[in-house]
Amino acid sequence: MRRNPPKPEYQADPYADAVRLQARREHSRSELRRKLVHKGHQADAVDEALDRLAAQRFQSDARFVDTFVRHRVQQGYGPVRIAAELRERGVDGADVEAGIASAEADWQVLAREAALKRFGEAPAADAREWAKRARYLQSRGFPADMVRRALKR
Repeated sequence: MRRNPPKPEYQADPYADAVRLQARREHSRSELRRKLVHKGHQADAVDEALDRLAAQRFQSDARFVDTFVRHRVQQGYGPVRIAAELRERGVDGADVEAGIASAEADWQVLAREAALKRFGEAPAADAREWAKRARYLQSRGFPADMVRRALKR
């Protein structure tokens, strides 16, 4: 039976771990902090590492918001859902609103395209079908007024 050779002693470095996480994808500061603390790093050392990352521009909540919003818009999600997901990731409310506003997305057109992609051109046959379509669009993150206009013929 072969045994694996002993691994060299790993020295925990929150800065190096944060850089590795950022290399995979953009993270909000709050996400990075949560992941690093969960990994076992001391909170003070994590905060210092995150401050260093921000000073070197390796981490930016504004850049994270822009990237996240652009990606979600391409996936066909609406502003309500995108804002909620950003808040879940610990992004400040002002940054969320700025990111949604700077998205330069025509939310109404996106809602209409999402409805067409899912349900096709045919109008809803009855109230039950219309409600099903409305629930779908609301779950995608479009507010009620946009849903009504998107489903209107």
